[in-house]
Amino acid sequence: MEKSEWDWTGKKVLVTGAGGFIGSHLAEKLVELGAETRAFVRYNSRGTWGWLDTSLYKADIQMIAGDIADRDRVYQAMKNVDVVFHLAALIGIPYSYHAPRSYVRTNIEGSLNILQAALETNVTRVVHTSTSEVYGTAQYVPINEKHPLQGQSPYSATKIGADKLAEAFYCAFALPVITVRPFNTYGPRQSARAVIPTIIIQAMTRDVIKLGNLTPTRDFNYVADTVWGFICAAQSNALGATVNLGTGHEISIGDLAHKIVKLMGKAIPVEYEDERMRPKGSEVERLCADNSLAKAYLTWEPHYTLEEGLKQTIEWIGGHLEYYRPNNYAI
Repeated sequence: MEKSEWDWTGKKVLVTGAGGFIGSHLAEKLVELGAETRAFVRYNSRGTWGWLDTSLYKADIQMIAGDIADRDRVYQAMKNVDVVFHLAALIGIPYSYHAPRSYVRTNIEGSLNILQAALETNVTRVVHTSTSEVYGTAQYVPINEKHPLQGQSPYSATKIGADKLAEAFYCAFALPVITVRPFNTYGPRQSARAVIPTIIIQAMTRDVIKLGNLTPTRDFNYVADTVWGFICAAQSNALGATVNLGTGHEISIGDLAHKIVKLMGKAIPVEYEDERMRPKGSEVERLCADNSLAKAYLTWEPHYTLEEGLKQTIEWIGGHLEYYRPNNYAI
């Protein structure tokens, strides 16, 4: 039988940030495709591996604990690897207002470690993870990859820095890197720092839902679609490119909250809370992706509708409320 294009048997891959939300789903998908999968997870004294602790595939994944900002540990993890999916990052926007230096260390220096080690270990592909937050408030929609970059938070500024390092390593050293730029990914395992889990958890445990600004719009992409975008990027020939992963549809945070409440069969008021507001000038008012390059370069497009993805997310969170703290505002 002829080997399928999507059969990764024999390929050795590394996923950084593999214990996190998207990273854990990606690591599992790579195992399903047959890849020899190595997971770089953040070291902690408990010896835990994030979401991979409870994964049905954990026995099939080689776990390496460390700090992405530790150049030596990163180099060790990347030895004898064909493809690197670099997802490790500090991602919480509100926390970046309080601890910007830690974002520089993890997001910029950590990415530099990956890129340098990739040159030294001769990997065949690096898939670098960006974020739609680097665009800031849309100057036009849909947002294509030529849209100006705007660092409206310390988090987005450090991601811009990391993206530019990836670009520089391609231009200066011909490193085989491609940058994927997911818009707002959501789904099972996402932390309460993100808006969709926040809404669902409050709807399940409170009589009122409290959020920050209700008017900004976002382009929400279900995690299974985002993961498939990473796989497609690793197999594409679009070296040096940056590619959006988004649906091309936007919804305001207020309308999103009402949609979720309706899907849950509830009638709960939605209010804004000052504590959850971003500083003036930092709020990204509008995000909506142009995904034409993803369709052309990666042969990728989303398959899940927002309603389908929300139903699966609601069901999963309902069965795993013990992972969340409903009465705490997570930054």
